[in-house]
Amino acid sequence: MSQETNQGSSRPTRKQQLRSVVTQHKLLDAAIEAFSENGFKGTSTRDIAERAGVHHPLITYHFKNKERLWRAAADKVFGEFRASLATSLENNDDECPKKRMASLIRAYVYYARSQPALHKVLVQEASFPNPRLDWLVDTHLKPFFDATFTMIEELQHLGVAPAGNARLLFNMIRLSSGGLLALGNELKASSGIDTESGETLDEIADMIVHVFLPGEVNSTA
Repeated sequence: MSQETNQGSSRPTRKQQLRSVVTQHKLLDAAIEAFSENGFKGTSTRDIAERAGVHHPLITYHFKNKERLWRAAADKVFGEFRASLATSLENNDDECPKKRMASLIRAYVYYARSQPALHKVLVQEASFPNPRLDWLVDTHLKPFFDATFTMIEELQHLGVAPAGNARLLFNMIRLSSGGLLALGNELKASSGIDTESGETLDEIADMIVHVFLPGEVNSTA
């Protein structure tokens, strides 16, 4: 068989692979939207397929079942979330502990705004004990949380963060960072706060730092 024939026969395969990747992305985006709005039980695969604009059997073809699709969607949301925070820490590695945490909080706020499903999925799954919540905690939350608890304890030792349960303090910071943005529509209607505004996002991050990390790092520390 000639090289020309081989190249010609490979083109349909590449096109098919590209279509497959595009379909998977469409399904994941639709699944993230649907699961964050209606929860796992309240979401049907048919609804996801309609949102994605693809044939319903393609969900089974690409993801086998709804449970695997949910995990793939959660992996995308929380994987990108952890990557954004890791980038923030890496970019501010030479800064003092307070500035590193302030940058982490800002990255948290901006990601939560760009991906509202981050907290909406958590609210949906945390309303009752279930295997999906266990998987989410073990796979995505605990690895990040355990490292951050240490950062909070260091800030407490330096007098930057108030004394007390470091795990509780971290979660108060976390929910202030993302919980506000999950209620963006309500905040705009009830309080005139536009969480779509970059100015508002910066103000949220600055206020969280001011309230929860009021101290300063001593230059000799």
